[in-house]
Amino acid sequence: MTRIDPGAPDPGAGPGAAPGPHGIGVGTASGAVGAFAEPVRRVSAGWIAAFATVWFGVWMAQLTPVQLLLPAQIDAELHPENWVDSVLAFGVISGIAAVATIIAYPLTGAMSDRTTSRFGRRRPWIAIGALVFALSLVLLGFQTEIWAIGAAWVAASVGFCIMTAALTATISDQVPVGQRGFVSGWMSAPQAVGIIAGLLLVTELVAGQVAGYAVLALLLVLLAVPFLLRRDQPLLAADRARVTARGILSSLWISPRRYPDFGWTLLSRVLVSVGNALGTSLLLYFLMFGLKDEHAEDDLIVLTLIYMVFVVLASLGLGRWSDRTGKRRVFVFVASGLQALAALLLALVPDLTVAMIAAGLLGAGYGCFLSVDQALATQVLPDAASRGKDLGIMNIASAVPQAIAPLIGAAAVVLTGSFVLVFVLSAAFAAAGAFAVARVRSVA
Repeated sequence: MTRIDPGAPDPGAGPGAAPGPHGIGVGTASGAVGAFAEPVRRVSAGWIAAFATVWFGVWMAQLTPVQLLLPAQIDAELHPENWVDSVLAFGVISGIAAVATIIAYPLTGAMSDRTTSRFGRRRPWIAIGALVFALSLVLLGFQTEIWAIGAAWVAASVGFCIMTAALTATISDQVPVGQRGFVSGWMSAPQAVGIIAGLLLVTELVAGQVAGYAVLALLLVLLAVPFLLRRDQPLLAADRARVTARGILSSLWISPRRYPDFGWTLLSRVLVSVGNALGTSLLLYFLMFGLKDEHAEDDLIVLTLIYMVFVVLASLGLGRWSDRTGKRRVFVFVASGLQALAALLLALVPDLTVAMIAAGLLGAGYGCFLSVDQALATQVLPDAASRGKDLGIMNIASAVPQAIAPLIGAAAVVLTGSFVLVFVLSAAFAAAGAFAVARVRSVA
């Protein structure tokens, strides 16, 4: 798949390019046409605003339960004599959700690649995912048995996968290479804002578990509407790959020998995402039981706010800088190093003030990683016709660590009785991710 040099002038007005409505550009920079064409015209500010809005709703609905509602719900149900039991239950539920994520992401991405709806390939799946996600959250709020809490969270995770597999594919479908770092920043920056907004919503404005989940579900659907109203390039029936179960399953394997840069980028994302998730997913437990903080929930909001500010600044600023320089790997390398440093601080100096410094470093590192690595991922995809499926596989590397890291962290806590090993592992995974991305050769 031929790619546009990110350092080259914008070819949007050149031959073979035609601006679509709503700021979508279509063209033939890669020799492909229609839905498979490499985008050449920059997307509009309105498109980016709608894109950021839907991601804000997604992150708020997914991360608020992970950070607060779900562990609190599990703890309230178990009333454990040993707090480690609560951590372990949370980790097991997250691990089961990770298995569902591994299945749902590439399968739904592959199905969106083959969708010939007049509404486009991605929009129907964004809408379906939003509804599945929202309904599962509403049901989750009413559950009082551990098995039912786990089942509802798995269903919510599947809805999250359906929705975000289609959303991330729109970057490759509609955003030119020279704009992808900045646009990807608007996918990652709302993550930090969504966490803090969600935490404030369920702790300060909404009373009760049921209402908390319900409001998150409602906002998820409402915030998806602006992007669903944007145009999506339809796939012609003649261009549709034959849909068979065997064909879809066989397409899920992408040979790292044949496509080494895709393999190294995937590995780097897995490692760095595990490192970040280990550093953040057990923060409430770390404050409550590691630091014996009597104001753990309030201090979690403070740490998250610090994290948020640095994620936003780094994802937007460094994402745009990487577009201008045409370089990706060095930014990912630095981002991984900052996360490793933050985790080591938490491991070696377990103190609330140090945790605030670490939150800033972690936010800066992960914000940079989220935007630049996403842009990097879109540049190493094997085939334009399977962007949704390939990015679905790449998304596993982001989503599964978020689900499985609590299980790894819980095991470390059970083995040692402290959080030191959790943060040491976080640093080790982040550092390993930096070395993996250094092996990418086709992107600067």
